[in-house]
Amino acid sequence: MTTLKTVFTIVLVTLFIMPNAFADEAWLLIDDFESGTLNGWVKKDTRNNTSPHLPNPQVTEVRQSRSEKNHYLIKKPAPEGIIGNRKALSFKALPTQVAVGETYTFYSRFQVEYFPNNHVFGLSNLDPKGIEENDYNAFEPSIRITDKTESNGFKNDGTLMVKKGKGYDKIHTADTSITAMPLKEGVWYQIWYVVNNASKSEGGQSYDVYVQGGEFLTQTKVYSHADFRMKREQPLTYFLMNCNTGPEKNPYGNGGILYDDLYMVEGIVLNSPISE
Repeated sequence: MTTLKTVFTIVLVTLFIMPNAFADEAWLLIDDFESGTLNGWVKKDTRNNTSPHLPNPQVTEVRQSRSEKNHYLIKKPAPEGIIGNRKALSFKALPTQVAVGETYTFYSRFQVEYFPNNHVFGLSNLDPKGIEENDYNAFEPSIRITDKTESNGFKNDGTLMVKKGKGYDKIHTADTSITAMPLKEGVWYQIWYVVNNASKSEGGQSYDVYVQGGEFLTQTKVYSHADFRMKREQPLTYFLMNCNTGPEKNPYGNGGILYDDLYMVEGIVLNSPISE
């Protein structure tokens, strides 16, 4: 009897451990920047109106943290004091495409260097030429970080936003009636966005977002059914980042975003692909 109980216990433990192990192994690395290089990344400043003209003004580089042996990417539209770089694009091909009809979970860590700033990151289903020609309209699922004033006079406050309809919407707390607080500078956040690339007729072209960090002490679902920007119903092929100094007469600011540990996995997987 004791032997049977022992075998039964081992089987239960194995069944519990194996799915988690498989989930960890299923994560595909987009980039964790530990190589110290930008291998595979493309940088394009497609509306470089800097004056005096500065070639390739965007700051997109790998740095190492002082307190720990960790590399990350920092992205800024231009060095401090430089304005006029309106489209600072950086993008890298995904390790596998997300076909129409598929659902994938994307994970990353990010940190606000400081405000003021204006950043968007997410996924594209265009080729490099299409990304360069379409800039913001190259995005499908997208995450926005900014405290800029909109053309209609509305002042953003640095709360994380997602795409909804023709504009953006702020994320919320676990209580969906309460808007989340603005992001904190210098704090690492984890984000999972579950991307449904099914056709519109099948309820796709949408994404759900989960966040941990700052006010979110544990992983929290902060938005359901955000919208793809263009809804092209094409395979998702690139991870894309864009930022913007703003116009010369009304600059937004050059605050950066730090990125690290970019991963993707098929299905809805809400564990972490990294060791805490």
